[in-house]
Amino acid sequence: MSSKKDFNDVFSPRSIVSLLTLVVFIGTLIWLSFNVNVPEPEVLREMIQGYGWAGWLIFIGITALIAITPIPVTIPALVAGSLYGVIASSLFSFTGIFIGSWIGYWLARLTGQDLTFKLLGRHGPAVKKYLGDAGFLAMCTARLMPGLPYWPVNYGAGALGVSQYSFLSATFIASLPGQISLVALGAFAVNQSLFNGIGRVTAWITVLVSTWISYSYWRNTRNEY
Repeated sequence: MSSKKDFNDVFSPRSIVSLLTLVVFIGTLIWLSFNVNVPEPEVLREMIQGYGWAGWLIFIGITALIAITPIPVTIPALVAGSLYGVIASSLFSFTGIFIGSWIGYWLARLTGQDLTFKLLGRHGPAVKKYLGDAGFLAMCTARLMPGLPYWPVNYGAGALGVSQYSFLSATFIASLPGQISLVALGAFAVNQSLFNGIGRVTAWITVLVSTWISYSYWRNTRNEY
């Protein structure tokens, strides 16, 4: 009976969907890692400007695609700042990050925890450390921690069963300061105005303070248990 049950579990619809998702997921990551390189900032600027009024839509799509992969999102954010200024580029960059993060979250939920964490490699232990209690504060802490990229947090949250509400709300709140700080840097590089300078300094201070507050609350919450 046990072997029959195991056989049925292996060939259940959920298992088949997870396997197919994993195959597509791994294949996409491998292809993107070897075939997609983020262009130099000036090349990316020209590419986006070449689409005229629709350039901002192309930028959001590029950022969302990059957010799914291990490729850093830094360069697109800097380019956006140099093209659209602090306010508009913050909105465009954040929208792309938000969409890409959500896609990664659902890919991991369909793939499952064991297989996802094999793909995360060296980032796996850190993700489990911060997302182990699967709460809002844990998500904020993981989003804000230096040295922990977006993509393992996205996949780790999905694999560990972080609720969609906690994931989306924490991504919205905790990702915004970081994106503003990057686009403000790009805007300041091409226009050293007082507004861009203030935006840059304010965003970086917000990131540091938010990281400290979130980590402190998260650590105290863990100590209570």
